[in-house]
Amino acid sequence: MQVGRALALLALTWSTFQSLAIPRVTECGLSCSQGIACKRLMKRSIWNSFCRQPPKSMSRSVLGALTLSTAMKCGPRDGCSLLLRVRATVTLHESLRGLEACSMSLGTQETHCHSVLVPRASRQLHLGQQLQVDFDCFEVHVAQSLYVTLRTVPQLCGVQLDQQYHVEGCGDEDVGRNVPDCFAQKLPYWVDRSHKVVLVQVPEAPGGTDYYLRLCLKWFTCEDVGQLVQVSANSIPGMVSLPYSQELPCLCLESWPATPDAVRTQICPFKNDTEALWEAVHYHPGRQALSWEPACPVSGHVSLCWYPDPGAHCQELQHSQRPAQGRVQYSPVDTQPQLCLKFSTSRGFWVRCPFQQPRFPAWKMVVRPAPSGTHLRVTFLWPGPARFQVCLCHRRKTWPLACHQTLQDTTLSPASVSRADLTVDPAFVDIPRDEACGPDICIQGWRADVRFSVPQQLCDIPCTWSRLPLDNPLAQPPSLPEDKGLDPARQLLERRV
Repeated sequence: MQVGRALALLALTWSTFQSLAIPRVTECGLSCSQGIACKRLMKRSIWNSFCRQPPKSMSRSVLGALTLSTAMKCGPRDGCSLLLRVRATVTLHESLRGLEACSMSLGTQETHCHSVLVPRASRQLHLGQQLQVDFDCFEVHVAQSLYVTLRTVPQLCGVQLDQQYHVEGCGDEDVGRNVPDCFAQKLPYWVDRSHKVVLVQVPEAPGGTDYYLRLCLKWFTCEDVGQLVQVSANSIPGMVSLPYSQELPCLCLESWPATPDAVRTQICPFKNDTEALWEAVHYHPGRQALSWEPACPVSGHVSLCWYPDPGAHCQELQHSQRPAQGRVQYSPVDTQPQLCLKFSTSRGFWVRCPFQQPRFPAWKMVVRPAPSGTHLRVTFLWPGPARFQVCLCHRRKTWPLACHQTLQDTTLSPASVSRADLTVDPAFVDIPRDEACGPDICIQGWRADVRFSVPQQLCDIPCTWSRLPLDNPLAQPPSLPEDKGLDPARQLLERRV
């Protein structure tokens, strides 16, 4: 009983496979029903490119149907090739000499036509009857998109059938197993990161089809970034070495057979290596511009952010969010160490702080008693002309260093520069002690002569100072948190611009 069930299941599986398999043909040709011996028209007449008005005795529906399907022709050594089968029905009329079927590739616009003639005696004998014609000789390629047109011979105006057709791809089990065009997509490869090469195993290529290999950057199309290698079908099995310069998620290994309109397949071995995308940060001192340009397509956004406290999140600056599409630029910007670029995608976010380098100057805000004794002097140290702004604010309980209510707002004039010795007088403002002293009062200062500036804040001012030195620890800009190797999306990696 169990054996019978197994045999029945096997028979059902085999019949299902046969129903899903692409039909095989041994010869490419044409045939007509009704026992009519149709003749192939070997050369296409240019006169059939111009239409004429159909006779009044002919119905506009003289062309009955157009059916398209794929067939496979296999040889003992060359593997299998694909053919487009065109089946048409036409009502015989004394004015019709035959049919013409044309197939145009939507990728290359290449057109092939086949014509069939019906003998006069057969037309007269079967006048008014439907004739079925099968064209089996349209050679096609894997995953090719086609536009098929059926016309009469001679061509009659307004009497035409059109249909689009998509040939099965290598994802089809029957096609992928038997058509040589799909063999190039099964190439095994290895990545040697130490030598920055992609090694591709070149097997013995059955089917007599050459194919191409290359590395490319996959945008809308795959842009060439390396040498193009042609592998001969008769080549000895071995390795092909494709060098690369940078591991990018859009760097792909592309392969395709050396046939017209061939389908290209990309395998991207570095698709998860996104770290390199955030390295292309540049600063232009002349324009005070901070820019970033993606090396691969990125879905997300970019913004400027700053750290109000070593343990806090990087807070986004208002009006700084940009879509991560093409080149992003911010100008003019303040070169403070706390100013960073934040990249946000569906996988998380990454922060880069380009000004955490000694070569970038940073201004400093210090507080000390004013000569009057009744005020505090806020002084800005900066090696160049600039304009600063100062305000007093209450700090929040949830964010100890984030101001939310301004009590005093003072704009300082640009620092004066002596052309003789190029020395700069520090900019400062005096604030009454009574207003600046208090457990919840903070002094906040920032540059007002640039569009994107990072504030510095000093809180809990000790108003019992007798003298506050310029190198007071409170005057130092906050340092960034170290990378503890915790959440990768929260890691702050210092990089050179």
